[in-house]
Amino acid sequence: MVRFENDYAEGAHERILKRLVETNEEQTPGYGMDEHCETARAYIRRACESEEADVHFLVGGTQTNTTVIASILRPYQGVIAAISGHIAIHETGAIEDTGHKVLTVPSEDGKIQAEQVKELCDAHWNDGGPEHLVQPGMVYISQPTENGTTYSKAELEELSKVCRELGLPLFIDGARLGYGLVSEGSDLSLADIARLSDVFYIGGTKIGALFGEAVVIINEDLKKDFRYFIKQRGGLLAKGRLLGIQFETLFEDGLYFEMSHHAVEMAMNIREAFIEKGFSLRYDSKTNQQFPILPNDVLEKLSKTYSFSFWEHIGDSHSVVRFCTSWATKKENVKQLIEDIKALEMEYASV
Repeated sequence: MVRFENDYAEGAHERILKRLVETNEEQTPGYGMDEHCETARAYIRRACESEEADVHFLVGGTQTNTTVIASILRPYQGVIAAISGHIAIHETGAIEDTGHKVLTVPSEDGKIQAEQVKELCDAHWNDGGPEHLVQPGMVYISQPTENGTTYSKAELEELSKVCRELGLPLFIDGARLGYGLVSEGSDLSLADIARLSDVFYIGGTKIGALFGEAVVIINEDLKKDFRYFIKQRGGLLAKGRLLGIQFETLFEDGLYFEMSHHAVEMAMNIREAFIEKGFSLRYDSKTNQQFPILPNDVLEKLSKTYSFSFWEHIGDSHSVVRFCTSWATKKENVKQLIEDIKALEMEYASV
């Protein structure tokens, strides 16, 4: 079985494993206070063109989202997100468990617009008794989104401007940030992400690390006591150097972006094969996630050789599925998938 259902099916890039082995018997301070973490922080600050940024390392995405959001919001506040946002649908109510409501807004492609944020906030403050409602306290987006779509620089600048006018911190979930930054047509850099957000994180778990996410705090008001929040949420890893070593390796010479490029290239090859065969795509994703609309009998045929994720039904006869590539996706496996797509019967053409 060749697996395309996610981008964390494999372990870690061999250079990370090699570095972990080489440093295995080093004795270092714990909880991220070691030289490897400090070096990784320096690399990330340089890549973000933000020497004053605070950089913290956590283990996983849900832990990171809950820690960041809980550190920002007052008890009576909620976080604005797309209705399809990761914190709204794929984190088992983790945000609500911290005592904060996710305030969702409609979205067809996974993105939210600046005007939606303004309208939601206007509706709150124009209510006759706003103190009876959950107050919007911050904005959450992901880049790329849950649907593989990405914000342009213009869209992010507009959203950032509105957030700053309204006094709402903008938090960017970057679990797959590398894939978005190197995607076709992307006009955003890591420095742009840092400039336009208050806090964001750089995902490692889904881009070649064994585990780990790097939180980058830009807004001075959000930096104070963040390590206390990490500890309280169970995220302060005793053997913190294991995180530092991984991000040190990812950012010392561009490995992070090299792996991201590979995954996106493989995904675009798959995308083109589906399009050439006449199948439609649910979302216009130029990242490592592709969402073809396929007849159910095609899915049954492909599932004998390949694993992929079900997304949603389209009528009675078709479904949207996700094919997801990673840093470790083999070219020969993609080549075989493309050949199998080409060999499908013509009557399988999509709706």
